[in-house]
Amino acid sequence: KHRAMNVWEYILLFMSVTCAGLFYFFFKKTNSTYLKLSLAFTGSYLFAISMVHLIPGVFTSDNLNIGYFILFGFFLQLVLEYFSQGIEHGHIHVHHSHGHKNTFPVAMMAGLCIHSFLEGMPLAGNFKHDHANHSLLTGILLHHLPVAFALVSMLTSSGISKTWTIINLLIFAMMAPAGAALSVMLSETDLFHISQYFNQIMAVVIGIFLHISTTILFESSSDHRFNLYKLVVIIFGAMLAIFF
Repeated sequence: KHRAMNVWEYILLFMSVTCAGLFYFFFKKTNSTYLKLSLAFTGSYLFAISMVHLIPGVFTSDNLNIGYFILFGFFLQLVLEYFSQGIEHGHIHVHHSHGHKNTFPVAMMAGLCIHSFLEGMPLAGNFKHDHANHSLLTGILLHHLPVAFALVSMLTSSGISKTWTIINLLIFAMMAPAGAALSVMLSETDLFHISQYFNQIMAVVIGIFLHISTTILFESSSDHRFNLYKLVVIIFGAMLAIFF
């Protein structure tokens, strides 16, 4: 079964990413400390909702092999990060060509878009766990905010034009809503019987979340003060996921 996606959910997914990315132009530079702390918060939130809300939901299904899909999602994200170069957890690599013109990081953009598209697909699922859809939507929103900011920062620093940067930000912003929309469309037409596989799709996304969140959480800094701030932010993110 699938649930009817509200229009405001599509708009929220798209506009939150767009606004977060455009926010960069008001600052003209990236504060790495704030970016890392915001990523630590979202990483903690993703890890907590996966453990408390999402994993219990998928394991209530009759599919005894659901753990394999979580494992697949974990290693799929590892492959995607080979192309995206880890921008999902704040790694910003400035791309310059050997000549005078700047090169656009096509592989990075493709990996990031596939990642976002997959995250949006289970939003159309109607899961047994009461908080699954709400937690998943909130998790995607929080996760994509710093990623959108980092994307615009990276493209701008690489010398990509402002127009082309905004176009690619909009493409990224459309990926999660597009994934959700495709799931709804396939469910309504009963094509491929996709509604039977929402738990498996959710399990893959959980694996992706676990890879991203643990990567963020295990990254440390030599700055002792930063690590203290990060610890506080991580605890707050986890508590929010548990009680919200």
